[in-house]
Amino acid sequence: MTKENTIKIFEQKQVRTHWDEKKEQWFFSIIDVIEILTGSSIPKRYWSDLKKKLTKEGSQLYEKIVQLKFPSTDGKKYATDCLATQDLLRLIQSIPSPKAEPFKQWLAKVGYERMQEIADPEQSIDRARENWQKLGRSEKWIQQRMSGQETRNKLTDYWKKSGVEKTDEFAFLTNIIHQEWSGVSIKQHKNLKGLKTQNLRDHMSEAELIFTALAELSTRQIAETEKAKGVQQNAVAGKKGGKIAKDARLALEQKTGKKVITADNFLPPTSEKKKLKR
Repeated sequence: MTKENTIKIFEQKQVRTHWDEKKEQWFFSIIDVIEILTGSSIPKRYWSDLKKKLTKEGSQLYEKIVQLKFPSTDGKKYATDCLATQDLLRLIQSIPSPKAEPFKQWLAKVGYERMQEIADPEQSIDRARENWQKLGRSEKWIQQRMSGQETRNKLTDYWKKSGVEKTDEFAFLTNIIHQEWSGVSIKQHKNLKGLKTQNLRDHMSEAELIFTALAELSTRQIAETEKAKGVQQNAVAGKKGGKIAKDARLALEQKTGKKVITADNFLPPTSEKKKLKR
């Protein structure tokens, strides 16, 4: 399976998902779905009991379960029981819930939208904008987030062409750039904002997004100029690109007296956090 894990939103609650390019189908975290349908505070126990019940009834659904690694609330990745759409629909029939029917309609919508995005990739950009709007982001923030993502994609495209292949290598290079321009590692930055499994960029301020983009743009242009190859040479380019953004950040902070790196985030109020699956 290719690693294309993402988060989908159903009634403001998060569902961890994975798109399998070879099979061309979605896989959904069963625990997340059960929590939404039942409102249970201990969905793992509910799922454990339901698995036993299905096994006793002779259901073959258990054989359809696929384990995929998803981030948990502690930031680490754990194997999570998942089902493809058609099998998940069968599971939903075993869970009495007033949300079952709207959730089925949501599943159909997710599948249909993915097919549209494959045919027309621009639609995925439009849907990302819509999701950010629903989460209350300003148009100015959304524009900066999307612009930064385009800059990021161009950098990773260069890395791929220059011999950087593994996921951990991408993470290593990204952290070098981030640490250089911001003065903190990605993990430290997430901790400052109180984030667990959330995407750091989705919780950055406008200034943080701008300096991240500047660092990655500078890194790519330096790497292209120096014809950087492999992890080590791209790491050197990353430090140089990061320093350009660092110097700009320090200059701005000196002029304004305000720190660019901030603890501000877009997390819901404390009373709402428990309702969301991280």
